Amino acid sequence: MTEKNRRNPSQPRAQATVEAIEQATFQILEAEGLAKLTTNRIAERAGVSIGTLYQYFADRDAILAALGQQQAEKIRQKITDILLDAPHSDSVRVIVQTVMQGLEGSPETNSILSDALIRKQGQAVLTRHHLAFLDSISGRAEYDFALGRESAFILTHVVTCLLRAANAQPGLALSREALEDELVLLMHSYLIALDARAKKQASGGA
Repeated sequence: MTEKNRRNPSQPRAQATVEAIEQATFQILEAEGLAKLTTNRIAERAGVSIGTLYQYFADRDAILAALGQQQAEKIRQKITDILLDAPHSDSVRVIVQTVMQGLEGSPETNSILSDALIRKQGQAVLTRHHLAFLDSISGRAEYDFALGRESAFILTHVVTCLLRAANAQPGLALSREALEDELVLLMHSYLIALDARAKKQASGGA
């Protein structure tokens, strides 16, 4: 079945089928890992035929990418909410923890979903989420520091990109707790610098 002919789950029954497939995928991934995750097992656990599964998803990676997309959107929204409520240092650790842990599932599951999303949509997916982040905070809050497009790019990319680099180098045996502390220090220092620069510019400093 071509992507053009693949069904779009616009009806409630179809949406329920897609959700059952996605939930089954997540449950198997959490309980048994990627090696045990096959489309046949997903279909069996979801209570649908393998043909029905393929009506909505081209392959296993397509399901993982869909879950990765949902995960990325939920994380972006949670970070946005955190920044709107408390855009200062007390929110930094919560933001870092949100990105590191995701909203549900193990770090291994979150990494698998993120990797599948990148494979499916390419690095451009980071740009899309960055622009969506900017849209979500535009006009909704007053910041004590200037949050330009470049500053927002740093805030939305630095933790994610560094974590991807860490996950790609397991041989480094990095401590998750120590890495969290270092990322918090990095983000905290950057936010303080943004605030100081804005105050200096407001006072007429160079």
